[in-house]
Amino acid sequence: MKSIVTGGAGFIGSHIVDKLIELGHEVVVIDDQSATAHEQFYFNDKATYYGISINNPNVATLFQDVDYVFHLAAESRIQPALENPELAIETNVLGTCKILQYALEYGIKRVMYSSTSSAYGLNGIMPLVETMKKDCLNPYSITKTAGEDFCRMYTKLYGLETITFRYFNVYGERQPTKGQYAPVVGLFQRQSAAGEPMTIVGDGNQTRDYTHVSDVVSANIAAMETNNKLATGELFNVGTGTNYSVNDIARMIGGDTTFIPPRLGEARHTLADISKINRLLNWKPLVKLEDWINGK
Repeated sequence: MKSIVTGGAGFIGSHIVDKLIELGHEVVVIDDQSATAHEQFYFNDKATYYGISINNPNVATLFQDVDYVFHLAAESRIQPALENPELAIETNVLGTCKILQYALEYGIKRVMYSSTSSAYGLNGIMPLVETMKKDCLNPYSITKTAGEDFCRMYTKLYGLETITFRYFNVYGERQPTKGQYAPVVGLFQRQSAAGEPMTIVGDGNQTRDYTHVSDVVSANIAAMETNNKLATGELFNVGTGTNYSVNDIARMIGGDTTFIPPRLGEARHTLADISKINRLLNWKPLVKLEDWINGK
């Protein structure tokens, strides 16, 4: 088997690369290494890397003789997308459309697309179910859900098999910790280790469903391997069905805290309904946040 992983030198993508190599795949990585939240990027000696944007026209030729595509490359943070919505549109909308078109033209078996739980916005009914109406609060979620629509269209109109995931607050090894907009688990761990107070946004009572990166990887592999045709063209939550407040995370990690003003364009609570992915892909999460923080 041969697979492409876009964004494969980053946090989640690099773990997918490692798993595909472990499964015996030939892996091609497309990653321009532009993400600003990473201290470093991650490389597997057995994969082949191209340090170019997914919008580079030379990307097309890389799809020759490829079986599967895992599309993770994106402008992937809410706050930077608020500051530069045009770049988010160029990468997340136009770039995704190009990836799907190349996959169609080169006869790719299936595309796994990584989207975001921020699509649910201020939907106040928990847990969040895939059938709920989108409520995009910022350019990031608008552009990522546009990619969802493109995937669905390419499946229905052209017959290209796609499976889309909405990830809920991914954490784990290699997670970004750089800068004030880094995901909260890695940010708090870095601040605590440095003897700095953990910066809690707002009152800290906002809750999130935190998902370990290994569970995200297993969802992608389950999507690649499934023979269930009812799963193709579908959208799946990838979460745990349990949520924690930011204050809970600070208590688990331990250390001093300080409070900073609330941010625009962010939901108050998230909690994934994962019954659909369990039913159609036979997937369930294995890692609990508190156990991981405590090194169990």
